[in-house]
Amino acid sequence: MAMNLRLDAAHDELLEALAAQERRSKTEVVKMAIEERAAKADKSARTRAIFERIMQEDAELLDALSK
Repeated sequence: MAMNLRLDAAHDELLEALAAQERRSKTEVVKMAIEERAAKADKSARTRAIFERIMQEDAELLDALSK
């Protein structure tokens, strides 16, 4: 699906510089940024879920260790 991306001049210059540095198109750089952000968000969500599970499963132990 095609879409338009509106950037101010400063962000367009940054995108242009990244694309030139990586020898990629601006579209490729934007796609990669979206994929990296999605992967980071997924990892953060999984980390939070694991932390919550540990907090629930080991609540008594964690309480004892805190004293």
